[in-house]
Amino acid sequence: MSEKLILVTNDDGIDAPGIRLLAQTAKEFGTVYVVAPDSAQSAMSHRVSYFKPVEVKDHDFGIEGIKAFSVSGSPADCVRVGALKLLPRKPDVVLSGINYGYNISGDIQYSGTASAALEGAFLGIHSIAFSHEACDVHETTEKFLKELMAEYINVPLKENTIWNINFPDCKASECKGIKRNVRVAYDGFYDDSYKEEITADGRRILEVVAGRHWERCPEGTDVAAIRDGYISVGTVTNVM
Repeated sequence: MSEKLILVTNDDGIDAPGIRLLAQTAKEFGTVYVVAPDSAQSAMSHRVSYFKPVEVKDHDFGIEGIKAFSVSGSPADCVRVGALKLLPRKPDVVLSGINYGYNISGDIQYSGTASAALEGAFLGIHSIAFSHEACDVHETTEKFLKELMAEYINVPLKENTIWNINFPDCKASECKGIKRNVRVAYDGFYDDSYKEEITADGRRILEVVAGRHWERCPEGTDVAAIRDGYISVGTVTNVM
């Protein structure tokens, strides 16, 4: 069997720390191409640039053996452009992340990270999204990433479905293990509001203030797993 061809992307931008760890680890499983946004595209969801072109540039990623491109579009654009145009053939795997911020519960519907993986699934590619709460590389992620990638890069998925993996914000020694096959927590765990400011010239400025009720979430969900210090592994399904 030939070596896997792996497309790595994210929504935090091509220079984010998380994508470097993801790409470096992925090198142990195949030939890696990085195709990622040229700037942060968080909470972009599944937007694609149908009505305007995107600009693609070669990018000096700084890891030997990895060819990289920056794209002036969304994470989903990066997967489409990479899979359909930039890579030598359709990739075997799409890896998205490692996102700065959990992608659990209702976050998933807004996530550029999850949506990039879902675009891969839509194109018939085995896809995994990775997220954690660290803006830099985190020791729990570093300890368990290779193990989880080795396991789930080969576990089959049903059509239009991705693996969604989140690492808890704790020291590696404090991580309690891996909760597999968790279900996505539904609404009822958020308490978002808006902060309002009236400017001197009369403009009304609203800014989201996010809140999460961790204690309300039942066992067996992604939120409960992260709350209790476990790595969360579950699936997310695209439109069928």
